[in-house]
Amino acid sequence: MSDSSWGAPPPAGQAGYWGSTEGGPVQEAAPAGPAYDAPEAQQTRPMPIVPDVPAYGGDQDDEQGAARLGGPLFRDETFMPAQGHTPGHGHSHAQGPVPAHGHTPEQGHTPAYRPRQNPEPMPDAPQPAPAPQKKSAGRDLSAAIGVGVGLGVVIVASLFIVKAVFVGVVAVAVVVGLWELTSRLQERKDIKAPLVPLAVGGAAMVVAGYVRGAEGAWVAMALTALAVLVWRMTEPPEGYLKDVTAGVFAAFYVPFLATFVAMMLTADDGPWRVLTFLLLTVVSDTGAYAVGWRFGKHKLAPRISPGKTREGLLGAVLFAMIAGALCMQFLIDDGSWWQGLLVGLAVAASATLGDLGESMIKRDLGIKDMGTLLPGHGGIMDRLDSLLPTAPVVWLLLVIFVGSG
Repeated sequence: MSDSSWGAPPPAGQAGYWGSTEGGPVQEAAPAGPAYDAPEAQQTRPMPIVPDVPAYGGDQDDEQGAARLGGPLFRDETFMPAQGHTPGHGHSHAQGPVPAHGHTPEQGHTPAYRPRQNPEPMPDAPQPAPAPQKKSAGRDLSAAIGVGVGLGVVIVASLFIVKAVFVGVVAVAVVVGLWELTSRLQERKDIKAPLVPLAVGGAAMVVAGYVRGAEGAWVAMALTALAVLVWRMTEPPEGYLKDVTAGVFAAFYVPFLATFVAMMLTADDGPWRVLTFLLLTVVSDTGAYAVGWRFGKHKLAPRISPGKTREGLLGAVLFAMIAGALCMQFLIDDGSWWQGLLVGLAVAASATLGDLGESMIKRDLGIKDMGTLLPGHGGIMDRLDSLLPTAPVVWLLLVIFVGSG
C-alpha cells in the first residue's frame, strides 16, 4: 500500500501517528524490528481521520481490492512474526496484509508477511510423471559387436591357417597393451615405466614361450626386468624405484601371462586348445553380462566395479561350465565333459578376478577405459583383462587333464 493512503506527515515537532518527530521516527521511515521494541515506542495513538480513502487502499487496486482477509497476498509469501514479538503477549495478530514494517494503526505491533525463500509449487498443479528409465549397456553395442566379430575372424583365420601368424597377432596385442598401460600410468600418476625395453622384451617373451615353452618364457621375463632396470638409469634418479617397479609389474601382467596362450598353441591340437580358451572366456563374460543385466540386484564388489552383481557371477559360472563340457567333449583330444565342467568353473572365477583386477587399476588411475582404439570396447587392455589371467589357468588344467602333447 502506498504511503499516501496513510495521510500527510505532521509538521515538525507536532505529535503524529507514530509519536513526535522529535522523539522518534515518523511514519514514512518507520522501520520494523528492534527500534519499536523500546518502552517509549510501544504506546500508540488513534489514527487521524483521513477522508476520501478508497475502501481497498487506492485506485491502483482492482474492483475486488488487493487487500483480502484470511491469508497471504500471494502463494509465495509465508507468515513470519516480526522481530521481537510473539503471540500471546498483548499484541494483535489480525489476519490480512499489513505494511512492510509489520504494524497496524489500531492494534500496535503485529506479525508481518514476508516472501518465502523457496516457494513451494501449488498443491493442485499436476506433476509430470517421471520418465521410465531403460537399462543400458553403457556402450555402443552395434560398434562393440562389429569390432568383436572382426577380431574373431582375424584370430580364427590366423589360428588355423598359420600358427606363426597367430603368435605375431598375440605379440602385437601385447605391445599395444603395454603402450596403453604405461601411457595411463604416466598421465595419471606420473609413473614413467620405460616402454622401449618393455615392448621389445614383451614381444620376445611371447616368441620365446612358443619356441622354448615355459623355460624360454621365464628367461625372457628375467631379461626384460633387467632391461627395465638398466634403461631407467639413463634418467635422473628421482622416481627410479616407482618407475622400475611399475615396469616389472607391466612385464609380468601383460606379456608374461600372454605367453601361456603361445604355449597352448604348441600342442598337436594347439589351435583347438586356444579356441577353447577364447570361447570359454568370451562365454563367461557374456553370461555374466546377460544374467546380471536381466536379474542382477546384489552387488558383487561395489567399491571396485559397481556394475558387477552376484547374479552375474552365477550366470558366468553356468554358461562357462556348459561351454566347457561341450568344448572338452568335442574339441579337445582325449577330453571329457566332466573335465570341461571343472575348466569352465575355473575360467569363470579367473575371468571375473581378472576383470576386477583391471577395474581396480582403472579406479586407482581415475579412468573408465585404458584406451580408445577399439570402438565400443575401449582399448586393447580392456579386452585382455579377462584373457590374461585365464590363460595360465586353462593351460595348466589342460596339461593336467590331457597332457602337454
